[in-house]
Amino acid sequence: MATFTVRGKNMEVTPALREYVEKRVGKVTKYFEHVGEITVLLTASKGRHIVEVTVPVDKGVILRGEEATMDMYTSIDLVVDKLERQIHKHKTKLQKRFRGGGFKSEMVAEEAGRPQTHIDESAEYTVVKTKRFAVKPMDVQEAIMQMNMINHDFFVFRDSDTEEVSVVYRRTDGNYGLIQPN
Repeated sequence: MATFTVRGKNMEVTPALREYVEKRVGKVTKYFEHVGEITVLLTASKGRHIVEVTVPVDKGVILRGEEATMDMYTSIDLVVDKLERQIHKHKTKLQKRFRGGGFKSEMVAEEAGRPQTHIDESAEYTVVKTKRFAVKPMDVQEAIMQMNMINHDFFVFRDSDTEEVSVVYRRTDGNYGLIQPN
């Protein structure tokens, strides 16, 4: 059984809500042999109910989904649908990558029997442009400023404190995120 961390922001997570989250989000664990700690953040803000879910699975793969509606239970259902679409969309590529060790074999067989007309699993991802640039040492604030100056949603830079290549990005909520290597 997967372990859950369910937190509330600007709201109380009731036992009924926690149970619903664990039941619904727990559905995605049936596709994988190993699942890490599932993190769920429930936020109530200006009448919107936002659900953010992060599910670490086999081989360092992370599933992530976020949904916002006027009802918390609807947001939970929609984020589970989003996670399942991610799994279905990538299951063939993940199965090849894991060489049969990532997905539970009975779930792969069950899913193979379902019609998947809206998903083209044989699609290859095409790189249409390659860009090369110098990765300059700078701090996070300067990287965000550079990203905003070139009007991009992300910016790759070398962190002047750690000397590691990092990425800053603009989140959908208007704030900024930072990706750093382990």
